[in-house]
Amino acid sequence: MEEAGAPFDKAKEHFFLALDHISKERWADAEKELKVSLEYIPDRISTITNLCATLIKQKKFHDAKVLITKAEAIGPNTPEIILNQGLIFYEEKLYEKALVSFDRSIELRLQYAEAWSSRGLALNDLKRHEEALASYERSIELKPDYAEAWSNHGIALNDLRRHEEALASYERAIALKPDYAEAWNNRGVTLNDLKRHEEALASYERAIALKPDYAEAWNNRGVTLNDLKRHEEALASYERAIELKPDGDYWFGDLVHTQMKICDWKELEQRCQVLEERLLDGSKVSTPFAVLGLVDNPELQKRCGEIYAKYKLRFSSQLGVLARRPKREKVRIGYFSADFHNHATMYLMAELFELHDKSKFETYGFSFGPNHSDQMRRQAESAFDQFIDVTPLSDSEVSRLSREHGIDIAIDLKGYTQDSRPEIFAERAAPIQINYLGFPGTMGTQHLDYLIADPTLIPEDIQEAYSEKVIYLPNSYQVNDSKRKISDRTFIREEFGLPENGVVFCCFNNNWKIIPEIFDCWVSILKSVVSSVLWLLEDSPAAAENLRKEAINRNVDPSHLVFTKRMPHAEHLARYKLADLFLDTFPCNAHTTASDALWAGVPVLTLQGQSFASRVAASLLTNIGVPELITHSKEEYCSLAVELASNPDKLAAIKTKLAQNRLTTPLFNTKLFARHIESAYQAAYDRYHAGLPPDHIDVDP
Repeated sequence: MEEAGAPFDKAKEHFFLALDHISKERWADAEKELKVSLEYIPDRISTITNLCATLIKQKKFHDAKVLITKAEAIGPNTPEIILNQGLIFYEEKLYEKALVSFDRSIELRLQYAEAWSSRGLALNDLKRHEEALASYERSIELKPDYAEAWSNHGIALNDLRRHEEALASYERAIALKPDYAEAWNNRGVTLNDLKRHEEALASYERAIALKPDYAEAWNNRGVTLNDLKRHEEALASYERAIELKPDGDYWFGDLVHTQMKICDWKELEQRCQVLEERLLDGSKVSTPFAVLGLVDNPELQKRCGEIYAKYKLRFSSQLGVLARRPKREKVRIGYFSADFHNHATMYLMAELFELHDKSKFETYGFSFGPNHSDQMRRQAESAFDQFIDVTPLSDSEVSRLSREHGIDIAIDLKGYTQDSRPEIFAERAAPIQINYLGFPGTMGTQHLDYLIADPTLIPEDIQEAYSEKVIYLPNSYQVNDSKRKISDRTFIREEFGLPENGVVFCCFNNNWKIIPEIFDCWVSILKSVVSSVLWLLEDSPAAAENLRKEAINRNVDPSHLVFTKRMPHAEHLARYKLADLFLDTFPCNAHTTASDALWAGVPVLTLQGQSFASRVAASLLTNIGVPELITHSKEEYCSLAVELASNPDKLAAIKTKLAQNRLTTPLFNTKLFARHIESAYQAAYDRYHAGLPPDHIDVDP
């Protein structure tokens, strides 16, 4: 028979064993010991609350809720119980509810450091970063050696783009707890944001060494390896992350997109099918950009954008409702981009910025990208009435600055592409917000009022596949710089490993745009045209090697694929003269690359699909007067390529037509384009000041 004190002693023994497991994040072991402890003393609140916390860590939310109900009956208004309730809400992404619970637990115990830190988590996810920061600081004031609060403090600072301060917070967390894998991972995120990729990589690898099953660190490692163009290693890192956590947000899409960067098509068909199925289920399976090159389905692309926006942009603006301003004589236009440097976007837009009618419009450039002090940067800085570097500012601060400058129309030139900041527009930077050029598709959110397109890109019968109202320009949606320089340098084929005689097909699109089906077409064309080669951009050695292997698998000598490196833009345009015909990709067409080819006099053969991205080249060809190069099936695409390559006179006639049309058709008439887009801006502005909601706008020719 046990002595009277035995149950307490046994309960205490297992309780302290559990605390040891908790300190080492062995949640299942902790759960087991706490349950044993409760067998001896079933109603001990501290044991119940610790058990609840371990269940939450293991995402056993149902069991945790049952336990909380039991605890509330035993000890109502216990701060730890209410904190755990808040943590469940937080894990379920019910941040407002979580915040109520955290605030209630603090009311009951003002000096509750853990509740202050948890409160910061909810506030940060609600994009209330300044308040989150204050909450973490209160937690640290109460408990200076609280490593978790220091690490979370760093996250809030990073979100406010106070990167160096964020690093200092992580360093403090690590000093307090050297084996704190999460702090090492968070440190890596900030270093990656600072483009200090090698240091970021080392930080992630330290996190993984401490916690080998840390899926988030494996995923972040993949992001950095991708930025370093070490795509094969990135792919392996993503695969490991997904193996550990199959439902990681957007990871699967990043994995598939990384495959595409190196033309590694293993399991691609099956993975694309999974991606589509999970998008239809509403899963956070991919970022919108990754989907553009995989599916020709505008409804599915909209679905992807809606899912992404729902979880990334669902916060309420911290700036409040934007007050209506009086109508002005001059409309203030703000262009927002990370690409005000030698970049494809600037190669297209530079002249437009200079041509805006300054008697009717004031123009502002908001730059949140690198300052390379290159030609395009200098050109941009001189073109705008005001050019503002907002790189160090938070999203909310950028939106506030835009409001302070009285911007009437904010143009998002990034969408969901690399280094984009859609949160600026979710904060409502201007009363009218427009999605243009950078992202060839819909944003799937009501924060962007309009999308600039043309009748070729978005036929009226598929307008519902776009969350924005469509502004239809009368010609092509794509602006072009009519002063784009082609180098005087004369190249010869031998310099690039091209045959002196024979047909040279080319495609200088990014390698991720090449899918197996289009490569099958290219192989068929090469087989049909004697002594022909396909001249491709080499984004990476791995991509080139994989494409050579794919050629061999299709019984084509890999020497028929010739790879070339990137060059300065003017020289790149000059080397186009060595090519006979540009073969476009599908479902994501050439964009700037297509207009480059046409400007240099090379015909572009395209396959038109249903999505925005698959109709861009068709838009360009229509507006330079050579619609005969638009095809509507893979069979027609292959057949026309072979016909043109086999009929030099017909191909020469098209080249002559291109040369004649280059400066007489709308595509490269930048002055005409400027007048049309200004008419679009004015129409949107007039609707707004008439108290009318956004609606489709047709700009007169």
